[in-house]
Amino acid sequence: MEDLKRSETECIDTKKTALVVIDLQNGIVHSPNKAPHSSTQVVQKGSSLVQAFTEKGAFVVLVKVSSLDGQDMLRPHTDLNRNAASFPEGWDTLVPELDHFKNAHVISKRQWGAFFGTDLDLQLRRRGIDTIVLCGISTSIGVDTTAREAYQLGYNQFFVEDAMTASTKEEHDYVCKTIFPRIGKIRTTEEVVLAIK
Repeated sequence: MEDLKRSETECIDTKKTALVVIDLQNGIVHSPNKAPHSSTQVVQKGSSLVQAFTEKGAFVVLVKVSSLDGQDMLRPHTDLNRNAASFPEGWDTLVPELDHFKNAHVISKRQWGAFFGTDLDLQLRRRGIDTIVLCGISTSIGVDTTAREAYQLGYNQFFVEDAMTASTKEEHDYVCKTIFPRIGKIRTTEEVVLAIK
């Protein structure tokens, strides 16, 4: 009942709000181990959000991680030993469910967050946007890092919990329960669609 009241009273102004979709691309969506939501569910929810925001004339940003030759990717020394990534053909292509939205602004990033080293902040500010709605993969990496960057830049944020997922349920739940409530509002796809004006 509380969620219904919240949806009825909340308004997302599409003139001042952008939808930012993180890393819904072949190489990430089709990689194994997604929880608590499946890649299929996240893509479906993400594409329905893109459709709803597009119909309202809102600014939509599709973010993908990409590389020219692998040499521009992050490589700090960490406790978790990762082998050098290989990039198969088409790994950085947006999933077909998103690829047909031709008016979306596409950003290629080289690191976890969508702000650092890209024109995302510039594109949002030039349009007078002060709020972003975030979804995508992974909750605990690309979405979380982008959210923290956005918070430091002063943006209001909505996090669409059922339109994002992580490698494990524990990672997803930790970010959604301890980080996101401190820097924005957590909503469902349905709540966001009902709130956009």
